[in-house]
Amino acid sequence: MSINRGVSLLNSKIVYDITKFSHLDYPDHLSCIVWFSGCNMRCNYCYNSDIVYEKSGNYTLFDVLDFLRSRVDMLDAVVLSGGEASSYELLEFCREIKKMGFLIKLDTNGTNFKNFQSLYEADLLDFVALDYKAPVYKYQEITKSSKFDEFSKSLKYLINGDVDFEVRTTVHADMLNEKDINSIIRDLKKRGYGGKYYLQSFLDTGTNIGNVGQAQNSFDKSLLSNDIELVWR
Repeated sequence: MSINRGVSLLNSKIVYDITKFSHLDYPDHLSCIVWFSGCNMRCNYCYNSDIVYEKSGNYTLFDVLDFLRSRVDMLDAVVLSGGEASSYELLEFCREIKKMGFLIKLDTNGTNFKNFQSLYEADLLDFVALDYKAPVYKYQEITKSSKFDEFSKSLKYLINGDVDFEVRTTVHADMLNEKDINSIIRDLKKRGYGGKYYLQSFLDTGTNIGNVGQAQNSFDKSLLSNDIELVWR
């Protein structure tokens, strides 16, 4: 990225909001969360619809860096979330974050592989939370995106790399059943994934993209494969 382009992006309002303190989003670390505007998916159960549909933001990356300077020695880490943080070229931004001594965690759907790879190759990521939205045969139905191959490259990259990461799936039983989750488990096992697989139950906050409520179908956890360690959140 050229210097002028990097400065231009840093001065763009692409951040929807900043959560100034969290002890939940980065395991064992005090962090803040930077919520990036926009997403290339439209998952029905997503409760961040205001962020997903927003084309601009309320803060520039310069604003975020100014905030972070005031939190040096108070926070351990910065979580890049959204929306979808990897929609943007964040190389210069992350370099500035690292100069201040913060760890960086990326929450991502993994479908912007080139931007993700550039951060990875520059050794700017300390932890990645990768959303495995659905098995390949339901991926477009769930996400309204046809980028499973891009996601697959990101997953392979993480498995073959040395950056700490986790894989997670949101479960709404009207959209994903036990067979679907077992399909994901088989895929993870086949790829050589050896970490924990986090399953998070859909939380009905009253507002989401698809206006869906609690699942009408039941979900029998006892039917899930034990080939990979499962953790429910």
